[in-house]
Amino acid sequence: MISKDIQYIGVNDHELDLFEGQYIVPGGMAYNSYVILDEKTAVLDSVDARFGEQWLNNLAAALGDRKPDYLIVQHMEPDHSANIIRFTEAYPDATVVASAKAFQMMKSFYGTDLNDRRLVVGEKDTLTLGRHTLTFITAPMVHWPEVIFTWDAADGVLFSADAFGKFGALDYDDPEGWACEARRYYFGIVGKYGTQVQAVLKKLAGLEIKTICPLHGPVLDENLPYYLGLYQTWSSYGTESEGIVINYTSVYGHTKEAAEKLAEMLRAKGCPKVAVNDLARCDMPEAVEDTFRYGKAVLATTTYNADIFPFMRTFIEHLKERNWQNKTVGLIENGTWAPMAAKTMKAMLEGCKNLTILEPAVKITSALNAESEKQLAALAEALMA
Repeated sequence: MISKDIQYIGVNDHELDLFEGQYIVPGGMAYNSYVILDEKTAVLDSVDARFGEQWLNNLAAALGDRKPDYLIVQHMEPDHSANIIRFTEAYPDATVVASAKAFQMMKSFYGTDLNDRRLVVGEKDTLTLGRHTLTFITAPMVHWPEVIFTWDAADGVLFSADAFGKFGALDYDDPEGWACEARRYYFGIVGKYGTQVQAVLKKLAGLEIKTICPLHGPVLDENLPYYLGLYQTWSSYGTESEGIVINYTSVYGHTKEAAEKLAEMLRAKGCPKVAVNDLARCDMPEAVEDTFRYGKAVLATTTYNADIFPFMRTFIEHLKERNWQNKTVGLIENGTWAPMAAKTMKAMLEGCKNLTILEPAVKITSALNAESEKQLAALAEALMA
């Protein structure tokens, strides 16, 4: 139960290996759906197609002998919209409520825009169920253009679509708590759209929110300033935690040695947190998460085919795609006969805003020696300044 009138009817998915075809989800995934039982009844979103039968059973159990009056579609990604047509077949008298863009997408996905049974809503439109009057808040590009949030002032509940979601099924006991998988989820999926998230946060600022009901992850009903504050930091590309992340690739172990030696130097100088990621072996979205979380980052890689090692190139492209900015960056390059890595990385980072790239880059010629270790020590000093 979310409140006296609001029930959870979502499902847990422990079959999924890759969310959106790229994010590993060892804790599974939750597809959240809710029903408001008032003089009229409203269902908020459906679930992934594989769980349609379970969802309809959950809905029927919540409704008892009643029928739903509305299905509110906040977001059209198929993990939330896949059962719209099944719903309309099961409940032919119900009205589907969504934004104009959502109905256009419905036509693309499912071959119909439900023109004979739809209600198009936009910014500040309302829908009265009885005690509950729902107000719709447009949230374009958080993280698709059709998204709407739904605000229920009666119980202080914000239905936030994919915002404030996280990886992990609801019955997964996440040892790292909410923030870790929520951060990986945010920067992987929403990170590019900080400006749009900021715009929505401004709309939410005047609401007396008691509960946030996202489409993934747990319902949030305690310490809401913490969650809202993290979204403020993430969407403004601020520094969440003091520390330094070192991301490296290494062919024969020499660049790895440099990365680990730098980490030792930083820890010896009292750096509160040093995270080290081998980009060829780690979960790259975890490395992306770390690199947005901390205010300082080191990129260490080898010259490869007169370019940089492929995993580092891919990693930097991930950062750029998500508008990485406002960071201090140290560079380490390795090359036996024609080091090009630092030059290439600088060129790739040129479009990123407000980066302070520490000069000079550490230059390793094949393996660490006294000179390159001295350069590492200088980089450590600069990072701790």
